[in-house]
Amino acid sequence: MSYNDDEQTAPTNTTGPARPTGITGQLVKKVVLTKYHNPVASLAPNDQEVMLELKASSSTTDRAGLDFVAVIDVSGSMEGDGINKVKVALLFVIRKLTDLDRLSIVTFSNLATRLCPLRFVTEASQADLMAIVDGFKAYGLTNIRDGLETGLRVVNGRRLTAGRAVNIMLMSDGMQNVGDARAVQTHNVPVHTFGFGQDHDSTVLEAIARNSLGGTFNYVANNVNLTKPFSQLLGGLLTIIAQDLELTVTRIEGEATIKTVEAGTYPQTTTSDRGSVTVRFGTLYSAEVRRIIVYLALDEKTASPPYDANVVMIRYRFTFQDQQVTSNTDLVVIHRTWPYDDAARKPQVETELARRQHADLIRAARAMAEGKNMDNARDKLDEARKALEDKLDQTNPIGDMLREEIRELQRLMEKQNLYNKEGRPYAASSLASHDRQRFTTRGDTDGVRLFATPRMDTYLKQAKQFEENPQEPVPSAAKDVPEPEVTEEPPPPPSPPSAEPEVTHAPEMPRDVAAGDKRKLSVALRVATAVLSLAAFVIIASAGAGAGDPYNSYELYRYAEGVNLVVFIYSTLQAVGEIRRLVWPRSTSRSLSSYGVSLLLDQILAYLLMSASSTAAFGNDGPFNQKIVDGVWLSFLGLLALAANALISMNNLFRRIV
Repeated sequence: MSYNDDEQTAPTNTTGPARPTGITGQLVKKVVLTKYHNPVASLAPNDQEVMLELKASSSTTDRAGLDFVAVIDVSGSMEGDGINKVKVALLFVIRKLTDLDRLSIVTFSNLATRLCPLRFVTEASQADLMAIVDGFKAYGLTNIRDGLETGLRVVNGRRLTAGRAVNIMLMSDGMQNVGDARAVQTHNVPVHTFGFGQDHDSTVLEAIARNSLGGTFNYVANNVNLTKPFSQLLGGLLTIIAQDLELTVTRIEGEATIKTVEAGTYPQTTTSDRGSVTVRFGTLYSAEVRRIIVYLALDEKTASPPYDANVVMIRYRFTFQDQQVTSNTDLVVIHRTWPYDDAARKPQVETELARRQHADLIRAARAMAEGKNMDNARDKLDEARKALEDKLDQTNPIGDMLREEIRELQRLMEKQNLYNKEGRPYAASSLASHDRQRFTTRGDTDGVRLFATPRMDTYLKQAKQFEENPQEPVPSAAKDVPEPEVTEEPPPPPSPPSAEPEVTHAPEMPRDVAAGDKRKLSVALRVATAVLSLAAFVIIASAGAGAGDPYNSYELYRYAEGVNLVVFIYSTLQAVGEIRRLVWPRSTSRSLSSYGVSLLLDQILAYLLMSASSTAAFGNDGPFNQKIVDGVWLSFLGLLALAANALISMNNLFRRIV
């Protein structure tokens, strides 16, 4: 049976829901791209990693109308407390929806039944929808497959589709005993599944969500009401900013090769020569983020002078209010230069890589637990805990949530029976969250809110109040306080480091190039030192020229001549180097060791110049008194200039270290 009786227009409603008002020229700002990568790399062949982040704007005033299909288990195991919790939770859902949204309700037991077509949720239709929910009766078997297929027929039979976001929510508390829902093809329809209690089939529900585009599996413990988990899903679905979101990375021929692209379980399309990779994300909620890691192999360029290399092109597309939006082409630019020490990763990249390693270790621990090897599973979780201690400090809020996740999994993997009942669905919901980069409900804990959006936090508070008093009115999505439009993150506070990334639109220069290192002052001081030491050398040498054999009779002056000559040569070489760095800053970046050598030589030569000047001054009792005085004064002025250079060298070294 196909369903094509969905409502086409909404009756007039006084609630005044928010309507889409996007301006075509500004649509691309609904999603912002941020790039994180090493700004400089060697001309020799090397590997680089680039993190790309897509983030939706935080505005909730513009969103797609929602076509929501609730597929609910009413089998015999739902009798009593289970069916009552479903009724309360669906009552909250109905009150949150607006006349911009449509709702269809499907129940399943022995077979599935569509209780109503997709209807706009107006004040008038709310009463009818609540009456349908109130009439739920629990009986029969658990035919999850028929429930899912019926929900998909409702979606696929729609006549009104333009600009609308469709999602299916499927909830069950038992094991499927008719057919196999894992074989159902959901195509591009997101299906979010909820496993309720200890007896649901998490393996089936996880597979259903994973087979869909962007769907998630949520685990709801026995002692938890369904209102809060349902509210978190609504907090996302009622703020959908982008649909059909995809990102394409294309390599630049002759510059780089795309080795792999890590994007969780989102589907990828790769050209035969790996020239480009496209990742499909589906929908993106308000303030939600998608991050991918692109691993590149840079080509050898040792025969080339230093240059700015365009290594990959990036473009993303999405649909907003039934309008196709394509971003401008963005480039990842890496400055290729002579060998240099690789810069440390940005903290945002370190956090993301630590989170991905954390998820991989949970995946490995789950595989061991499924093989009934609980000792090794717990050891793997302990490895994950230690890895977090090494990579994420205590000030990182994401680290706190990951540590809480590990503690809960360690508790649930103490015994095989406990894992089978609670650990398996908890691990499945955790991995669904990590793989989709989307919030999921995990058992009965509230401490892990990875990927939760501000609107989800708001709905969680409303759900708690509703559970305490279901008779209290719930503001519909149209009456929720709109959040301000924010398309770029503000600069992060200096301490502690923010978990939110800093938007970077251009490659950074090395720290010594970007800051300038006070080079103009340094050049002036180096030149002054060279001139003064040369003048001192010439004057002292000329004084000794008319004194018979000064190199045998006046050893003190010979010492002063030698030191001034060495200082002149050293200062001249340093001045030439600083001038080169002023003229060609990119191709002459300095390593940490060069700063240390400069500081050491500045200090040694300053000491020698001071020693030579004082020795010549106190030993000046020969026949060329005035010339030696003049030479000593010039040498002393050169000492002051060299000492100032030593301070600059110290400043440069400490800034580089810090």
